[in-house]
Amino acid sequence: MSDQNPLFIPGPTNMPDRLRQAMMVQTRDHRAPDFADTLLPVLDGCKKVFGTKEGHALTFPASGTGGWEAAITNTLSPGDTVLIARYGMFSHRWIDMCDRHGLDLRIIECDWGAGAPADAFQKALTEDGSHAIKAVLVTHNETATGVVSDIAAVRRAMEAADHPGLLLVDCVSSLASMPFKMDDWGVDIAVSGSQKGFMLATGMAILAVSPKALAAMERAKLPRSFFDFRDMLQANRNGGYPYTPPLQLIHGLRESLTMLEEEGLETVYARHHRLAEGVRRAVAAWGLKLVAQSPDLYSDTVSAIYVPEGFDSNTLTDHAFNAYDVSFGVGLGQMSGKAFRIGHLGALTEVMVLAGLATIEMAMADLEYPVRLGSGVAAAQEYFRMSRSHSLQSAA
Repeated sequence: MSDQNPLFIPGPTNMPDRLRQAMMVQTRDHRAPDFADTLLPVLDGCKKVFGTKEGHALTFPASGTGGWEAAITNTLSPGDTVLIARYGMFSHRWIDMCDRHGLDLRIIECDWGAGAPADAFQKALTEDGSHAIKAVLVTHNETATGVVSDIAAVRRAMEAADHPGLLLVDCVSSLASMPFKMDDWGVDIAVSGSQKGFMLATGMAILAVSPKALAAMERAKLPRSFFDFRDMLQANRNGGYPYTPPLQLIHGLRESLTMLEEEGLETVYARHHRLAEGVRRAVAAWGLKLVAQSPDLYSDTVSAIYVPEGFDSNTLTDHAFNAYDVSFGVGLGQMSGKAFRIGHLGALTEVMVLAGLATIEMAMADLEYPVRLGSGVAAAQEYFRMSRSHSLQSAA
């Protein structure tokens, strides 16, 4: 019966039966004229989630990592300089990818638990009088540390420095779960994936690309073939794909967009905030600390939680899985052994979150953590009760 237990990792997330059924479609001809009736509304719907009217939405058969590669290879040339901060595992991996592609990296080292350093970006860009820096790369939601960064502040820093560089943003673990405003924030490429806020299986990189990024594409010299924006855009104009598309995922994405529209994006964001705050109340009741250094950095999709001194977080997540058949996020990179993660995004409800909190409490009690059984669950229950009661009173 363990397959009925929800996942509490920050992705891939739990797939609603409605989406699994939507993906159970027979093979069809993606060269047929009616394929456009399936694909084009999906691309248009993605633009709404990204918060763009000016940009183009693109999908590739890949994970978010493929989306990173598409973003840099379509806009940059060998030896180009990029500015990026390292403050978690996923910003670190983007750095590694840029290094492998022969880009010149200017890295701002930050504490894990901090966010994107807008002030430091502004200083580096102001000092770049020759405009050698071609792009600033930012991870919006750092999944390893449970930190969300202020992308609007990064754009303001670029404007204050009067710098023409591109702004490329990884929003893999934030899109469709937290507000994202591509046009308002001046984002040039936003990279996401199918397996988190969209509640689907892994296998589709989903991007939005600004007109400025498309202009840079014409100058870019990094090699690309499978991820070439030009091929995808040309095929999409006629409602097609340059090669065999991930048909089942496209059908699933169409249904996911319908579900998000039915709930309403603002309601989706409010639900994620409420679930996250319930988890944060539980963490406080346990007497534990979040990795995120301050409340303005708290992510609404994942909480990374330090274990007490003398305990191993990997032992805790292993025990939760082996004893109770429930998965929680392990510590990644510098957080390995020091912190575990509770994912609270996608197809989750208050009842499901309470089950996860109860499970990790049992696992901590089994391992003799200094945590009182039921304390975190009670704190989250009280918050959920009071916030729901307030919502009902406001609606009345």
